[in-house]
Amino acid sequence: MKIVKITARWLFSLCLPVMLFTASVSAAANCIWLYEYGFNKYDVSQVTGLAPVEMEKVARGLIGYWNSGDETFNITVIKDGHPFTVFNQREVAHLKDVKAIFQLVYKLLIGTGAYVLIYAGVALFWWRDKRRLGWGLLGGGGITLVLMAAVGIMIIWDFDQFFLQFHLFSFANDFWQLNPATDYLIMLFPQGFWFDAALFCAGGTALMALMLGGVGWWLKRKYRDEKR
Repeated sequence: MKIVKITARWLFSLCLPVMLFTASVSAAANCIWLYEYGFNKYDVSQVTGLAPVEMEKVARGLIGYWNSGDETFNITVIKDGHPFTVFNQREVAHLKDVKAIFQLVYKLLIGTGAYVLIYAGVALFWWRDKRRLGWGLLGGGGITLVLMAAVGIMIIWDFDQFFLQFHLFSFANDFWQLNPATDYLIMLFPQGFWFDAALFCAGGTALMALMLGGVGWWLKRKYRDEKR
């Protein structure tokens, strides 16, 4: 039984970084504020010629697409007083690939989140071992902070290379290679936006790890006299 508990605790600690990171990515993908922040910061309205209200329609349409059963996405907005279809065929194909990644992120979040909740419930109510849960939270929080520190350093040190390697690893085609002069997907979301989004995800993950690690440290100290 002891081996089972140790194995379960380590699996819990390893699931925490995945759960926290996928939670941050999911939050970013569905955060209209982040989209609008990028539009404002990078003068996207001036670059695209789209009014802020039309860009908001695009952002909300994308958020709906990530969470829908639709295979592809495109949207028509008003530009210069006339209907305008925002994305071309290549951009639509790339958005389909991006959605597949977000769907995988959602599945990882649900899977790891379910295990974390089950383990916490078993540790609290069956084993009645709050100290073991504290160790798991502390370990998982520590692993997460180390990983996010490494990611943060890579992002700040050479984001161009980080961004390139991410695309080469994540996509089996070249639909992501878009023209910033003609393709609206890259006009709406320039590389600076993705730099900010990456920091948002890494920072959000680290913050949650600090909070859970703090809870773990408190549990470990409060129940230090409990048997392991």
